Amino acid sequence: MKVGMQIGEEIQSNKFEDNYHKAVINITYTHLWLSNTFRCKFEKHNLTQQQFNVLRILRGQYPNPATINMIKERMLDKMSDASRIVDRLMQKGLVSRCTNNKDRRAVDIRISEAGLEILSKMDEEFKTKEIFKNNLTEEEAGKLSDLLDKLRG
Repeated sequence: MKVGMQIGEEIQSNKFEDNYHKAVINITYTHLWLSNTFRCKFEKHNLTQQQFNVLRILRGQYPNPATINMIKERMLDKMSDASRIVDRLMQKGLVSRCTNNKDRRAVDIRISEAGLEILSKMDEEFKTKEIFKNNLTEEEAGKLSDLLDKLRG
């Protein structure tokens, strides 16, 4: 199995306080690397990463609706403004919004046919495993995920 470029080489520095510091730098660098890798996939469909995340949440609920609070709870980026993201997706015709029948203050949000079609196309165009499979085995990806879970405590 080939080993990729080490983090010290990537950032052209080996001045880490210790392995904890090195790990934080590596996780941050890898997060940005992944974001850049996916960005072109999202831009092709005129979506941001957060919009994609909201569409995936809504597809998971489909055909049932979701509320803004449910979307906020499930979003990867907890700092995102879910209401604003839903507004943008509505403007693009990818979601619909209507008043909840049981609670008039709540708003039901559903993914539209156009939203489902975009996600279906994106599912065919790229698979997450395509990014990793040349560098990590399925077992290593599982170990990495377990270590990241452990890190977050």
